[in-house]
Amino acid sequence: MSRVCELSGKAVMSGNNVSHAMNKTRRVFRPNLIRAKLLSDILGQSVAMRISTSALRTVEHNGGLDNFLIKAKDVNLSLKARRLKKLVKKKLADIAA
Repeated sequence: MSRVCELSGKAVMSGNNVSHAMNKTRRVFRPNLIRAKLLSDILGQSVAMRISTSALRTVEHNGGLDNFLIKAKDVNLSLKARRLKKLVKKKLADIAA
């Protein structure tokens, strides 16, 4: 399982540990990923995703998973999230029609 957030696309980054003597050793910066179940109000079901804690805060700030997905760019979303976004948009179109 890769260390990539399904909603924000946040992934592992690499860099250096730098000591006081300016010695540099390679290290990795891993995203803070959690397994969360998010409720989709429009679809009426919960979805389990592996997301970063900052993405979880952003979902709550935007008023839920559905609003977040509608506003999110497809480039950042995983395949699972893009499929979910497509279902949400279709359901909204059916409700509006």
